[in-house]
Amino acid sequence: MVARSATQLAALSSVAVVVIWLYGAAATTFAADTDQPKGASAEADASNADRAPSAPERKYTTETIQGRVVWLEDALDRGFGVATEPAAAQTSVVVETADGQIWPVVPDTRGRAFAVDERLRGIDVRLLVRRYADAPLVQVIRVFRSSDEGLQEVDYWCDICAIPMYILKPCECCQGPTRLRERPAENVPPGL
Repeated sequence: MVARSATQLAALSSVAVVVIWLYGAAATTFAADTDQPKGASAEADASNADRAPSAPERKYTTETIQGRVVWLEDALDRGFGVATEPAAAQTSVVVETADGQIWPVVPDTRGRAFAVDERLRGIDVRLLVRRYADAPLVQVIRVFRSSDEGLQEVDYWCDICAIPMYILKPCECCQGPTRLRERPAENVPPGL
């Protein structure tokens, strides 16, 4: 049996709660092979507007995290020697920092981009994130990467419509292909 420090055990229990929450949310929220919530349509939104309780406004801090985005099961195995259920493999991504911290990523459009496009996983990135009070997750706002040309912002681009996208998928306008784009970062927040 491997001895664990109190910090490692606390981090591991936080990750376990997030995994359970994410696994349940992913199973009930997203339709298979899409990035749209089940029933996502103007009609569904209108019909559910009267019934859906409004979420309370949550406080958050905007921070920068530097590390690599990896599959949750890989980070748990590497950092804690914990194996996950095979059915849960490659369902959630985390930011793994150089000091071994892992931060689960909210599976919204920006967060799901790391699951959809393998080119974004396992590379050194700097992420501008929101960290909400009382939630052990980070929400990715912007993605940056260092290169020989300096700090680059990473997104997807449609060459036909000249619009940015934040996940690898057909263009929302023309339905044509999009490409991974790295461009010199502008309006960089302090500390990045």
